[in-house]
Amino acid sequence: MKIAILGTRGIPNNYGGFEQFAECFAVYLVQQKHDVYVYSSHNHVFQEKIYQGVNIIHQYDPENKIGSAGQFVYDLNCILDSRNRNFDIILQLGYTSSSIWSFLFPKQSIIVTNMDGLEWKRTKYTKATQKFLKFAEKKAVANSDYLIADSLGIKDYLQEKYKVQASYIAYGAEPSFQQNEDLLLQYKVEKSNYNLLIARFEPENNIEVILDGIADSRDDKIMLVVGNNDNSFGNYLKKKFYNFKNIRFTGGIYNKEHLDNLRYFSNLYFHGHSVGGTNPSLLEAMAAKALIVAHDNQFNRAVLKENAFYFSNKADIKKRIETIDRKKCEQIVDDNFDTIIQEFNWNKINESYLKLFEKSLQ
Repeated sequence: MKIAILGTRGIPNNYGGFEQFAECFAVYLVQQKHDVYVYSSHNHVFQEKIYQGVNIIHQYDPENKIGSAGQFVYDLNCILDSRNRNFDIILQLGYTSSSIWSFLFPKQSIIVTNMDGLEWKRTKYTKATQKFLKFAEKKAVANSDYLIADSLGIKDYLQEKYKVQASYIAYGAEPSFQQNEDLLLQYKVEKSNYNLLIARFEPENNIEVILDGIADSRDDKIMLVVGNNDNSFGNYLKKKFYNFKNIRFTGGIYNKEHLDNLRYFSNLYFHGHSVGGTNPSLLEAMAAKALIVAHDNQFNRAVLKENAFYFSNKADIKKRIETIDRKKCEQIVDDNFDTIIQEFNWNKINESYLKLFEKSLQ
């Protein structure tokens, strides 16, 4: 098959979940002898035309010049380019800035769309933007041949809202990595003597709630806050918690070996995501055997079940910080790791996508 992947900033991943999936899946498809193309921003640090057998198509992306509006231009450029390449299947990851152009997808190609999370619920958006995102969601559903939901909650929502059947395929995680405690020296932390949070700096990820709880607690362990904080919300949080010397903002870290080791050697790992389906960073924390304290919502509970501690407010965070004994929680950590092996491993996820592709062409 000749397959294109759109909707990411490009591979190799140096941004987020969709990029990580695109990298893993594209390389897998090449290993299965398919002809694979991944669209990448012209600003991507990787400027070669081939990555591990995957064809890279760079397209103009003005996001760094004009902000979020640039995503619409980039998606348009990608879709227009796809019209001239005779792809059998186009996998569109997300719909936020692409669905308004979805009528331009080549008619001869099968369009498969991963519907991501409930984007219109994100609190960072104005009412007008939320209304647009609902419109975009509707357009994506209407202009796709097949839909993929990364959680059962999203699958049920699409069935109830649009009366359509989506295929449930979650994200994956790699359950093996090289443990290297020496890496902690770079971050000036010690094994089991720091807590960790990894997230994009957006209000719905509950970073402020978590840090409020940390600030109110009597615990003096270092709190590493990992993520690109170069935005207004990030600046606000850095200013608010400036005087708390145990709260450290590291900025973005994209080296997977470093991230996995930071997760593995941490005391507690905080996961505040509240919008969307199966979150990639949550799976990666489970795979790295982190002890997880997660925001209490249906998406996180669907993945973690009883193998985590939950919070809803800063008082819960304070309580968790002051009462959890990491040494007594090895069983739930091991149970989460087994869940990755059984349900969320990359091979299973990749095979599920490929089977859907093969079915779509029959």
